[in-house]
Amino acid sequence: MQTPRDWLTPETLHMLQTIEDRGSFAAAARDLNLVPSALTYRVRQLEDALDVLLFDRSSRQARPTAAGQELLREAGRLLQDMDAVANRVKRVATGWEAVLTIAVDSIISRTVVMDLCAAFLGLNSPTRLRVRHETLSGTMAALTSGQADLALGVVIEQHLSADIQHRILGEVPFVFAVAPHHPLAAAPEPLSDAQLVQHRMVAVADSVQRGSGMTIGLQGGQDVFTVPDMPSKLAAQLRGLGVGFLPQSLAQAPVQQGQLVVKRTDRPRTSTVHAAWRDSRLSPAGHALLWWTEQLDKPATRQALLDAP
Repeated sequence: MQTPRDWLTPETLHMLQTIEDRGSFAAAARDLNLVPSALTYRVRQLEDALDVLLFDRSSRQARPTAAGQELLREAGRLLQDMDAVANRVKRVATGWEAVLTIAVDSIISRTVVMDLCAAFLGLNSPTRLRVRHETLSGTMAALTSGQADLALGVVIEQHLSADIQHRILGEVPFVFAVAPHHPLAAAPEPLSDAQLVQHRMVAVADSVQRGSGMTIGLQGGQDVFTVPDMPSKLAAQLRGLGVGFLPQSLAQAPVQQGQLVVKRTDRPRTSTVHAAWRDSRLSPAGHALLWWTEQLDKPATRQALLDAP
């Protein structure tokens, strides 16, 4: 007798992801080289095995039900875990990783990361590069969960397992910046917490998938406008949609151009950011990861990574 485990294969999970991505059974069938009736039959077999309805078929669009959304969330994680296992096996066999995934925090210069990617790809190694953008604790979570091999821009605040190595990239000073037309622009300094709590803060969303994530500089009951990354935070503050701390290097040009005003606060902020990666006797770093960590040995590279994104 078949069980749900017999149906939840990588091929089936990929099929469900394709239906969600394409938005209809017909479009997904074309991508999968199936006739629509065959795809519909496979989905119904899976639904019967799980005894749940995975897609709402009441309209022309294939919309996942609540149960379908949960399965799709777990499908992505399971497929990533499978890829991670395959990559580790490949690395052991050849010394070169099949894929090297780099998690890049939004505080890191994306221009410099692309420059490093260009230099690496110029080696013509067998390793394929994958860059993923993360924020706050989501950057470290990508590494510790096995979804990334190298994390750039992490704040080390917890005890790390023995197989995770790290090094300091540098200190990142932050400035509290407001638009010239914002009420706080003319307020006497230093700004107190009692003053700040009366105004909307612009906060970067933590990209961690599980848990409550990390929040920085927010007070209870304060109005918050949440954005996905530092460039979006800068754009919001330039428009006066809120206030908040920005990396000094990111705020420097707008301040010089009169688009932002820096204000002193009761609690200045500076962060020490790191790069972190996996390397141990049982699972040594491959050639690709070693190349990247060698680049991080260069002070000029570390500084450039902390320049404005």
